Amino acid sequence: MQQKIRPCLWFDTEAEEAANFYVSVFDNSRIVGIERYGKEGMRDDGSVMTVDFELDGQQYQALNGGPEFKFNEAISLSVDCADQKEVDDLWEKLIEGGGEPGPCGWLKDKYGLSWQIVPRALVELLSDPDEEKSGRVMKAMLAMGKIDVQALQAAYDG
Repeated sequence: MQQKIRPCLWFDTEAEEAANFYVSVFDNSRIVGIERYGKEGMRDDGSVMTVDFELDGQQYQALNGGPEFKFNEAISLSVDCADQKEVDDLWEKLIEGGGEPGPCGWLKDKYGLSWQIVPRALVELLSDPDEEKSGRVMKAMLAMGKIDVQALQAAYDG
């Protein structure tokens, strides 16, 4: 079933490569379809125009629209991670091949797309009504690149 609203990611010429990369990173993911430019298109006849793909059931579209627009941190994809192992695994895969680590669980992949790799423990600890405990967690998180669940728990415990 077609999702009513889905993100469209603008690439220069890397839409198919990027979609294949993302599908390789996340379980339950697949390429759904590829549309190509025709003779009247903005790009070479037969070149990839869009790639429809799913990441863990969420639908996306990648567009080869040209070099005019680049990704920035104004939009990111936030990933809910069950535990430290999942954080570590996704972090390494998404940074692979030229990505860049960022602060507070953020990174940019090799295409410049920003991701937030967020362990559930972070959300749970930050939402504790004890402001002293949640404040220590926030302070610890702000000093991190990749999120370290054990360090967050130590901060929480005081």
